[in-house]
Amino acid sequence: MSERRRGPTRRSVLGASLAALAPLAGCDRASRARYDGGWLGVAHERGHLVRDGGAASKSGALPEVARTFRVGALVVGAGIAGLAAARALHAAGIDDCHVIDLEDRPGGNSRGHAMAGMRCPLGAHYLPLPGASAIEVSDLLDELGVRKIVNGQAVYDERMLCHSPQERLFIAGGWREGLLPPIEALPADERATTLAQYRAFGHAVAAIGAGGAFAIPTARARWSDALQGLDAVTFARWLDAQGLTAPALRWYLDYCCRDDYGAGSAQVSAWAGVHYFASRHGFRVPGDDLHPGDGGEGVLTWPEGNAWLAERLAAPLGERLLPGRVALAVTEGRDEVAVDTWNAALQQRERWIAARVILATPLFVAARLLAAPPPALAEARLAMRHAPWVVANLQLADALDDRPGAPPSWDNVVYRAVLGLGYVDAMHQATRPFAGPTVLTAYVALGGGGGDELIANRRRLLADDWRAWAEPIVAELALAHPDLPAKVARVDLMRYGHAMSVPTPGVRSSAALAALAAPQRRVQFAHADLSSYSVFEEALFHGTRAGRAAAVQ
Repeated sequence: MSERRRGPTRRSVLGASLAALAPLAGCDRASRARYDGGWLGVAHERGHLVRDGGAASKSGALPEVARTFRVGALVVGAGIAGLAAARALHAAGIDDCHVIDLEDRPGGNSRGHAMAGMRCPLGAHYLPLPGASAIEVSDLLDELGVRKIVNGQAVYDERMLCHSPQERLFIAGGWREGLLPPIEALPADERATTLAQYRAFGHAVAAIGAGGAFAIPTARARWSDALQGLDAVTFARWLDAQGLTAPALRWYLDYCCRDDYGAGSAQVSAWAGVHYFASRHGFRVPGDDLHPGDGGEGVLTWPEGNAWLAERLAAPLGERLLPGRVALAVTEGRDEVAVDTWNAALQQRERWIAARVILATPLFVAARLLAAPPPALAEARLAMRHAPWVVANLQLADALDDRPGAPPSWDNVVYRAVLGLGYVDAMHQATRPFAGPTVLTAYVALGGGGGDELIANRRRLLADDWRAWAEPIVAELALAHPDLPAKVARVDLMRYGHAMSVPTPGVRSSAALAALAAPQRRVQFAHADLSSYSVFEEALFHGTRAGRAAAVQ
C-alpha cells in the first residue's frame, strides 16, 4: 500500500470524531490548562531513516562504516518476537547473540512508563491465560514463576491474575458489568431483536469454531475451505449476510475488532471477527446455557502491562541488547550476512557480520532492509496494512467520583464512544484499601474502516501537536466522569504509526506469509505480522520458531 495514495476529500472518521468532541474539549479551558504533557518515545524521524535515506550525506551517499563487529547471531528488532528469538538462540547454546533496536528501550508495543511513581503501559496491557496450543506462552510463564502445575492443574500467581471486577460499560447514564451492552439498557424497541441476534451470533461462533478450527497461535489451527471463505470477505459484509444488524451487537463487534486488530469490522476479515471469540472464550449469549461463552476467562495483567514480560525477556541479554541502532540494509551472502546500522548516539554507521540474522521487524520494514528480498516478502508487503494507535496515560491527582452501577473496574468502556476504546486503571492491581491518585491508560485505534482513512489518520498523528489528541481523549472520558478534567495532572501520549497488522480479507490465508514463516537460509523472519495480526502469543511463537530455525543452520 503506497504512502502516496490519497483518500477522497471527505473527512475521515477520525476527523469527524475529533470535530464532534471539540465543543466538549473547549468547554472548560481553565481546567484543560492545568495539565501538562507531551509525546513519548523516539521521534518518528529515526524510524524513517531507512525510508527517507536520512543517514545519507548531502551528496546522497551513506557515510563510511566507522566500526565493524562479528557475532554469531544478530536479531534486528527488540519487540516480543525479537526478544523471544534471542531467548530461543540462547536456549540452543548460541550465546554470542546480539539484539539491536531503533528505540531506546526494548519491548516494542509492550513497553511501560511511570507517572508520579505509578507504573503504566504504553501498549499491550494484558495476557489471556494460555490455552493448550499456546505452548511457548506456558513455557515462558513457567520459567518466570507466574504459573505452576499442581496436581496436574495450572495454578497462576494470584497477584498477577486480573482482580475483580474486570470490565464495565458506561451506558444509559450508568455503569453496567461486562462490555456487551445489556438488553435492559437498550431502547425498548431494540431489545427483542438484539437478544435474538446475540444468540444467533453466539451459536454461529460455536458452530464455526468447533473441532479446533481456531487456535492461538494460528499456525496450530485447522485450516479449511470454510475458513478460507470467511477470510475472503470483510466481517461487516459477513454480518450483513447473516442478518446480524442490531446496533448494539454491531457496536460491540466493531469495538472488539478495533481493540484486537486496530481497525473496524468494515476492514478486517470475517475470519478475524470470528477468531476474536472462537479462539479464546466464545461469545457470551444472555440466557443460553448451551453456549455460555466467555464466562470466567482469566487474564494476567500488571500495572505496566506486558512490559512486565518484555523486561524479563530482555534482562538476560545485558550488554548484548543494543538500543538506539537503526538497521539500514541487510545483505545476505553465501556464508554470512552483513547488517549496516546507524548508531543514533554516536551518529555513525556500523556494520555487523553474523552467521545468522533474524529480522524481527514488521514485514514492510524487512522488505526495505533486504538487498534481495524474496518474492514472498514483496507480495506480503503489498497485501498488508498496519494500524496507527495512540496510547494516552492520564495522571490523576485524586480518585474519580463514580457514577451509579457497577463498581470501578480494570477495563472501563464508554458505549458508542466516537474516538477511544475506553481506559484501564493502572492501580487496579494495587492492594491499597481506598481509592486515590492513579493513572488511566486510554487507547485510540486509528485503523478506521479502510486504507484511505488509515493513511489519513497516520499523517494526522505525525503532524498534530500532542494537545490535539489529549484534549478530545479527556473530553470523551469526561462523558462518564465529569470530574475527570479537573483532576488530570498530566497526559503523556505514545503514538505508533504502524502499531499492528490489520487482518484484512485474504491476509490470513496468504501463501506468502506461510512461505516467510518456513525456515530460510541465513535470514529468518520473526514477527506477529506472519500471523496476519498482532498479539503477544503470536509474536512469542514466531520469535521462538525463528530462533530455533536459526540455531540449526
